[in-house]
This record gives sequence, structure tokens and C-alpha cells, in this order.
Amino acid sequence: MPANITDTALGAALLARARQAIAHHLGLAPAPADDPQLDERGACFVTLTLDDDLRGCIGSLRPQRPLGEDVVQNAVGAASRDPRFPPLSRDEFQRIRIEVSLLSSPEFIDFDTEAELLAQLRPGVDGLMLFAGCRSATFLPQVWTQLPEPRAFLSALKAKAGMAPDRPVDGLMAARYTVRKWQEPELEA
Repeated sequence: MPANITDTALGAALLARARQAIAHHLGLAPAPADDPQLDERGACFVTLTLDDDLRGCIGSLRPQRPLGEDVVQNAVGAASRDPRFPPLSRDEFQRIRIEVSLLSSPEFIDFDTEAELLAQLRPGVDGLMLFAGCRSATFLPQVWTQLPEPRAFLSALKAKAGMAPDRPVDGLMAARYTVRKWQEPELEA
């Protein structure tokens, strides 16, 4: 990602941009200003939590637009278009905690059996994308904290993609990726 910016500065810029984008979407602030440091293409996910519970998560799997634009679109999406939740309210906005995950390039995994796929996963490190025809889903590496056992992780990802959790891996494709992530500090009580 941007070579001219430190990891800490990049995280701070992405978190601030995500918060500003949501505030603008809710009519609470102006739109985020352009940031030339974020002009390179990048893919990110923006995750919102409220009282330590998931409140929205939307992202991009491939770098298709400048990272600065990607974080804005995904922040607004997490706040307003995650189908699991109603749109974020102004009251909730003051209490949400934002996390931005910057994805590496995906690496396709070669496997013939479920055991071969599971053996190649690195719990706590890999995010996983699963594809079967028109169906696909991903789990960020952070999901390993909730599903630390690889078989349960894979079964839940199949279910997220609309497949039976015990579906054989025949005909599936998988890719793994890593993330660099930044999270806002915990809100003071």
C-alpha cells in the first residue's frame, strides 16, 4: 500500500475517513476531503461494532478503486446497507467503534479434499473466500476468534455462502488473504 505513509498514519487516516464518511451520510459533517496518500487502489472492509456486538460490515475483496474511495463507500455501506441490520441511527453513530481491515491480494488454494483445504488454512492469520458458481462468501481473519476450529470455520463460511455446511468441497474454489487492521480505541464509559 502507500509507500510514503507509515502503517500507523495509514490506519489513522483510514479510520478518520471512515468516521467522516458515516457522519456525512447521516448529515452530521461535510464529506471527507480527498487524500492523495490514499489514491492507490486498495480493498478494505469496514466493520462497525456497538457495545462489542457487530453492527455492520461491508467491504471489497479486490482493489477496484482508490483506497480512499473504497473506505468511504464501505463505511457508508456498513452503516446503511448491511442486510443483517437496519441503517445506523445518529444516536448509534456516537457509540459505534470502527475497524478498517486492508486486504492483501488473494492467493488461490489448490485442494482436492476438505482435509487438504483445512490443512492449508492458518487459523487467526488467513481470511478465506469461498466460491461455488454464483455463490461466494468471505470471512475476515478476525472471525477465527469466534470460530477457532478450522472445520467449524469452513462450515460456517459455506452456510454464509448459502450452501449446506456439510457440502463436500468438490467444485468449490477457495482463496486466502491476510489483513492489516486498525480499530478505534474503546469508548470511555
